[in-house]
Amino acid sequence: MRFTATFRFPRRLDEGRVLSRPNRFIMMVGAGGRTLRCHCPTTGRLGDLKLDGLPCLYSTAENPGRKTAHTVEAISISRSERKWVGINQTAANRYFEFFLRNGSLSKLATGEVRREVRLGESRIDFLVGDTYVEVKTPLISLPAGPREARVQRSRFDSFDRLIRHMSELRGSLAQGKQAKIVLCYLYDAAPFNPPPQDGTNAGILAAARSAEEAGVERWQVNMKMTAEGVSLIRYFRSRPYTGGTD
Repeated sequence: MRFTATFRFPRRLDEGRVLSRPNRFIMMVGAGGRTLRCHCPTTGRLGDLKLDGLPCLYSTAENPGRKTAHTVEAISISRSERKWVGINQTAANRYFEFFLRNGSLSKLATGEVRREVRLGESRIDFLVGDTYVEVKTPLISLPAGPREARVQRSRFDSFDRLIRHMSELRGSLAQGKQAKIVLCYLYDAAPFNPPPQDGTNAGILAAARSAEEAGVERWQVNMKMTAEGVSLIRYFRSRPYTGGTD
């Protein structure tokens, strides 16, 4: 299936090169002979990539009074080629909503689109018709870049919020609703395959298996980022969960 609609940025993204990431919230970017202090839109790690020297795309805020005038929107996993991987997890929901509303994701969900709907003690990203849809943009695992661009994995990732959402979605099925968890990638990711269980992911794997057994569907949506905008590559229902054991 070919998708023709494109989410257009109000202004073309600029290109630079990541110089460093001094903390979770900031990236220093070199562009046009200047060093820019940019907002990093994700506080977690970005796969196993060593960011220093990687090309990036950044946006400029319309508000001149913002503390950080620029936001890094994507990085390239290669220094020599431009293989963009979007890292703005908040913006991913805007892109997803755009494709929901224009019907490009009709096999996933159709109907009136509502944002940030309360379900139990959580807020779920979307209620589309009678279907709750929670969107996640994973950045813990990214495409393998060149060996010199990789760093050792860290083990500080927290899954508490996702586990709670899975429990709420499972409960919504008893109300006659449908529930779906969507892994939204801002690049053409391979179909997600749950990792083997280890000491850090046992809880999330158990929650995922329980949710799926109850009827919560898993879907994957792949999008393509360029300096001009975001397009939809493909989307599909994920294969049944089989992981979660040593």
